[in-house]
Amino acid sequence: MKEFNRKLVFEDGNEYLGYSFGDTCDKVCEIVFNTSMVGYQEILSDPSYTYQAVVMTYPLIGNYGMTEEDYETKHPTLGAFIVGEYNDTPSNFRSTATLGKIMEQYCIPGIYGVDTRKLTRYIRDFGSRKVLITDISTSKEDGMKILEKVDIPTDAVSKVSPKESYHANTRNPKFHIAAIDCGMKQNIVRSLNQRKCAVTVVPYNTTAEYIRKLGPDGVFISNGPGDPKDVPEVIKTIRELHGEYPTFGICLGHQIICLSYGAECYKLKFGHRGGNHPVKNMQTGKIEITSQNHSYAVDSDSLKHTPLEVTHINLLDNTVEGVACEKDKVFSVQYHPESAPGPEDSGYLFDRFIKMMQEVKENA
Repeated sequence: MKEFNRKLVFEDGNEYLGYSFGDTCDKVCEIVFNTSMVGYQEILSDPSYTYQAVVMTYPLIGNYGMTEEDYETKHPTLGAFIVGEYNDTPSNFRSTATLGKIMEQYCIPGIYGVDTRKLTRYIRDFGSRKVLITDISTSKEDGMKILEKVDIPTDAVSKVSPKESYHANTRNPKFHIAAIDCGMKQNIVRSLNQRKCAVTVVPYNTTAEYIRKLGPDGVFISNGPGDPKDVPEVIKTIRELHGEYPTFGICLGHQIICLSYGAECYKLKFGHRGGNHPVKNMQTGKIEITSQNHSYAVDSDSLKHTPLEVTHINLLDNTVEGVACEKDKVFSVQYHPESAPGPEDSGYLFDRFIKMMQEVKENA
């Protein structure tokens, strides 16, 4: 058995030993876990994981390699990957590179050989927290000192949002969407394009005035990393646009919509991340199996003082998973209907957005 060459160090002195893959840099991240059985490429390239070290509970990672078509962003910003078993010889005709090679390219460290079951239970018991991924030679004491000095940055959205607007067009579009990119997964754009929507993607700090000049049929607010209160610019923009356009928000976009109406958000102990979360649609009674990735949730009591109605509930912990304001033609969900990876139960939400814009056009 070869000797361990990497380790994780926590603020309380806990250490987990393993082997290196990907980049070999030291990094301080917020540690979280994801229960998805597939989709490590989409997780690696999801901007919502900026500054986070992701523990994959599925034991074998890397076995089908990486392919050009499946990235959710061109420049992955994941903090680190922690896996049980890493496979560096993938078997897949679509594969063009190994996971480890791509992680080297984007300076993302990885560690394998860790007891991920034990580590996940540790996160569930004590919550998401700072972790240092480092060389085995770093002493526990030095690692704890580094963790004490280094804070997780709060500029994640500004880091991953585009600096300028761009267009994602489709043939013979029927609608034009202004999409506020707070760290948007590309499958959201693809989902809108497939429904004959031309999309103008704008930076997170775009003003309401600029969006009005675009003359969109609808406004979309994307997913993204971090605390929604760290992006007051987006909250202000959405507040100023209330009632002007059909509006749809996903994940961080859901939280931003709720904050714009005066609701409050709070941080979950260890968040929701995976492709198997059951959500109940309160309007139809149906249960959807959903893809999720978020640390924050909307306070249900704070919604009572807003015009927003709760439309979806998480059946694992009763957290708010969706809201709507019929008068303003606004709705949002905490989960990811575009999946990638995950189940496809919730694609109807994009159709709901289309229908809403169509009704506005017909009544204009």
